[in-house]
Amino acid sequence: MSIAQIFASAAAAAPEAEFLHVPAAAAAGYARGPISLGYGAAAATVEEIASIYHAAGFGRGHRVALALDNRVEFFLHFLALNRLGVAIVPLAGTLGREEMRRLLEHSDAALLVCLPQYEAHARSALAPNCAIAVAPIPASGLAPPRRAAATVSDEVALLYTSGTTGAPKGCLLDEAYFESIGRHYVGIGGYCGFLPGRDRLITPLPVTHMNALACSLMAMLMTRGCLIQLDRFHPSSWWASVRESRASCFHYLGVMPAMLLAAPPDGEEDFGSQLRFGFGAGVDPRHHEAFERRFGVRLIEAWAMTETGAGAWITASHEPRHPGERCFGRPPPGLEWRLTDERGAECAAGEPGELLVKRAGAEPRRGFFRGYYRDDAATEAAWEGGWFHTGDVVRVGADGSMYFVDRRKNVIRRSGENIAAVEVESALLQDPAVAACAVCAVEDEIRGEEVFAFVVPRGPLEGVDGPEGARLAASIQAHCLERLVYFKTPGWIAFRGELPQTASQKIARGVLKRMAAQALAEGGAHDLRGGKRRSTRGGGHT
Repeated sequence: MSIAQIFASAAAAAPEAEFLHVPAAAAAGYARGPISLGYGAAAATVEEIASIYHAAGFGRGHRVALALDNRVEFFLHFLALNRLGVAIVPLAGTLGREEMRRLLEHSDAALLVCLPQYEAHARSALAPNCAIAVAPIPASGLAPPRRAAATVSDEVALLYTSGTTGAPKGCLLDEAYFESIGRHYVGIGGYCGFLPGRDRLITPLPVTHMNALACSLMAMLMTRGCLIQLDRFHPSSWWASVRESRASCFHYLGVMPAMLLAAPPDGEEDFGSQLRFGFGAGVDPRHHEAFERRFGVRLIEAWAMTETGAGAWITASHEPRHPGERCFGRPPPGLEWRLTDERGAECAAGEPGELLVKRAGAEPRRGFFRGYYRDDAATEAAWEGGWFHTGDVVRVGADGSMYFVDRRKNVIRRSGENIAAVEVESALLQDPAVAACAVCAVEDEIRGEEVFAFVVPRGPLEGVDGPEGARLAASIQAHCLERLVYFKTPGWIAFRGELPQTASQKIARGVLKRMAAQALAEGGAHDLRGGKRRSTRGGGHT
């Protein structure tokens, strides 16, 4: 079934049920109060929008880019276009001009639909043969499509990866991809069991990523639940939105629990009677159990990628969950996996390695993406040897549980030792002097690579390049030496007011490495390599 058909079935079965809800805090910038839309009313609006697109000549084979933020309009246009077989290209309206132009041109989008506040910016970024329309689209005057580019007959979306280590790639996602995600999520069970017709899922995650575009939306459509979509994550109003919207579960990214734990108590700490679970990935080990104790809600860690969809999806929704250990569960039946070293050889039991996955049986790519658009070489490289190479370094415990170590490209190779950037970052974040940090590798003539850390200090930035900064850097390294073996501690530290991020608020790893190289070339980092000495006493750096 198509997404539009699944939605139509839910609307026919429960027209009065609430489909979309936007709490007052999330709608404050453009509405006077909360927004609620039932399945029946949404279906009628979807048909109206679809008729406008159809009259203009849009149909199967076209792509339409949507820069509509996390608003109700995004979902209505998505469903209307899917009704016609038109694929969407979700884009953030805040993209830089050159990046927006590059994605519009690469995607072969025939039309960009944006919010009014993005119109001037979007017009300056339009690619050739791409028209523009401002939501809401008028009943007449929509320009006819000037190109048809979709290469997959049942294409739903061309979704660009966040590009943390390089240029974003366009992932071709079809109807089977979305349907399998919905069926997998609602069928996981355990702590993630859904209640048909009763669940209300709140999420602040961006619709330009597969979690909000596919996971939360499809789960609610398939169970006739209510999707509570926030504009973004607001720590100060999060719990008020949860209470007011009557949410029963939520989605999160790793930074959210940390920020909520840092907020002062608001008098209602236990949400266990309202929220059955939080679903997400990347919670800091230090915060996992602390969050569950304070708020009374389990955080269910999971692993998947845009490319894997439900074809390779692992969730810690059953015990043992191992909270606080970066555990994301045990592989489900039907998933084949391997852990390999840098040479492609099988890792020994207990040793971390890159996770390779595929579906068991005659269809190893079932449930995965269809490939990278206009990049067959990258697609085949990702599937080298018949296995999808995730790039994630994972270890497996004695009970079969999997633990995330780091992205392979974020593993620093120093004097033959593998160092996970995320492990160093976790140690740095335990220092009260560190507000935020990011770690990467830099070249080292003697050791091959060295650990470089960018640190956002809690104190003022004045003087961080001089003796005061040198003392602070040495103190931070000393803090790490108490928690890590000596060779994992930063050999270089540079202070910054902020860290480079992608549109999805992830660390822009590729940019980070260029910044580190530039800082070394310009003498803008504190050299701590002399402090990385093997100790003869007990402690974390023996």
